[in-house]
Amino acid sequence: MPYCKRNGIKIYYEAYGIGPPMVFVHANPFDHRLWLYQLAKYSTTNRVVAVDLRGYGRSDKPTEAFTLWDMAQDVLSVCAEESITEAAFLGVSVGSGIAMLIATENPQIVSKLVLVGGASRGATSMQARIEGFLSTDLPSYHLQHLSDCVTPEFANSPTGKWLLGIFSKDSQHLSGVCIANIFRARLACDLTEKLFQIRAPTLVINGEYDASMPAGLLTAEKITGALHQIIPGAGHACNIERPEIFDAVMVDFLGGR
Repeated sequence: MPYCKRNGIKIYYEAYGIGPPMVFVHANPFDHRLWLYQLAKYSTTNRVVAVDLRGYGRSDKPTEAFTLWDMAQDVLSVCAEESITEAAFLGVSVGSGIAMLIATENPQIVSKLVLVGGASRGATSMQARIEGFLSTDLPSYHLQHLSDCVTPEFANSPTGKWLLGIFSKDSQHLSGVCIANIFRARLACDLTEKLFQIRAPTLVINGEYDASMPAGLLTAEKITGALHQIIPGAGHACNIERPEIFDAVMVDFLGGR
């Protein structure tokens, strides 16, 4: 199992394939498997690297405060471990925030940028998420948050129940304090006024029913030349809810097959 350790924090990741590198950064409250469809597709033509953010999966779950830049450095350390000097970065939700932050602070490593959700700053609704993950019934709240990231129809479908169940069955291994700190770190980092610095070709994607659509549209407007696409019939985590449409949009932007 590949791990990367920086400043005492152990980060788990998986890497497959040979070719131009792609780095996948997941959203709350998932782990690297949020990208399972895209990893399967692109690992045949690319070197794909998918990270478990601190707080999730097999990565460490520190309970002391940290910043979004700390999380970005976790991802960059994985890139260094894999000898990646340039890659396409793909992020969902907080993962898109981390990808944006890397693109502003380390632009030389970002060849292309795919931002799902694409908000340049944390939403005020994150305070309710903090309270939820600090509640006494973490498994129930975790499942609620997972379901909130997709449409109700998908969450209640056999496929949706199975996919969300992949993540919810690991709830007992999560740290609510650590996840709350992820939301605090996101709230403390507003990248809106730095978006003009991003020069990498950028695609912002929102599901049709994604509450972060206005924020995603603003990001696409502020990044020079950025494209915006909507995935019909999907919520926030549109890459796992409508992968066939999402992947077609990705191919148009990134190339591949």
